[in-house]
Amino acid sequence: MEKKTVRDMNLAGKKVLVRVDFNVPIDSQGIIADDKRIREAVPTIEYICRKGGRVILISHLGRPKGKIVSKFRLDPVAERLSKILGKKVVKCDDALGFKVKEAIGAMKNGEVVLLENIRFYAEEEENDAEFAQQLASMGEIYVNDAFGAAHRAHASTEKIASYLPSGAGLLMEKEISVMQSVLSEPKRPFVAVIGGAKVSDKIGVLENLLDKTDVLIIGGGMANTFLKAKGYQVGSSLLEEDKVKTASDLLARAENIGREVFLPSDVAIGKGIDDSSQVQMVQADCIPEGWMALDIGPKTQKKYAEMVMKAATVIWNGPMGVFEQEAFEKGTKAIAEAIARSEAVSIVGGGDSAAAVEKFGLADKMTHVSTGGGASLELMEGKILPGIAALDNK
Repeated sequence: MEKKTVRDMNLAGKKVLVRVDFNVPIDSQGIIADDKRIREAVPTIEYICRKGGRVILISHLGRPKGKIVSKFRLDPVAERLSKILGKKVVKCDDALGFKVKEAIGAMKNGEVVLLENIRFYAEEEENDAEFAQQLASMGEIYVNDAFGAAHRAHASTEKIASYLPSGAGLLMEKEISVMQSVLSEPKRPFVAVIGGAKVSDKIGVLENLLDKTDVLIIGGGMANTFLKAKGYQVGSSLLEEDKVKTASDLLARAENIGREVFLPSDVAIGKGIDDSSQVQMVQADCIPEGWMALDIGPKTQKKYAEMVMKAATVIWNGPMGVFEQEAFEKGTKAIAEAIARSEAVSIVGGGDSAAAVEKFGLADKMTHVSTGGGASLELMEGKILPGIAALDNK
């Protein structure tokens, strides 16, 4: 990795501003449903503490849109982090101001302070220079460990790096190196499984992976647009009419360069996402009007699983169906289980795919489960992420 990391810095006695991604699901009782993102940041926090640094954590939670929203306060996060670290994390009720400076001024080496939700300030998402400068003034070193927010050019993820010596945290370093090594030198056969709702979200990914993979497997709602491009009837399924030509062009390009692209041959259909009372299996080329494809069918599951089992490298981003509903989870589960059983190096892009492997209890069977959905997607597209680009070079 050509960017500096936390390991390249002299941290002893230094106030280290660490941007983390503690955007975790919290229920109405203030209970954290999944603390994976908190746990993933712990190695960086512990490393800085061991080296005698003072850790000042910056994070967002939810989308408060520049206003103070009580349910998005970070108190439950501070509590959970304190338990994981085995020491008190001081939680500030603000991210700037006299009381925050007072709390930071009272810190000793190896101590941890968590600032309030940075998105309570509108200037954060505006990438405001003055706001970033105010944040920077509270520390001496900046470390970005928020891979899940690295594709956002915000004040605490991008602009702040202009004002302090900066580098990547251990999680950020791991996320980038895993993805770069897979995309630049994959073991072959290299299979990509791409699902999710919309083709429009994944066009860049599909175009980039078409040149790199040996096999491209397509599922989820986005498969309907490809099925339509082949002239099939898709009934009332989710369809991006304006992307049918794009899908057709992609299939033609794949054929020209000798890439295999697999589409569903059969699908599980229903009258609606929430209606699992009448699920039917039909061939993918004749979905009746009034019905929608909501998962891949058993023949497709078997075929896709076989492809995955032959792979030496698998990248998976996006579910095969509406896996949140039990009636339509079988396709996504079949893919997750096949990847877990395979000998392949397996990379699960964050977001829904990460949620799926967690749901099916298979996360520990994958080589790497990313903490960032949007960020991992953009890396797969070959884009440079602003939160990474802003860091100091080695």
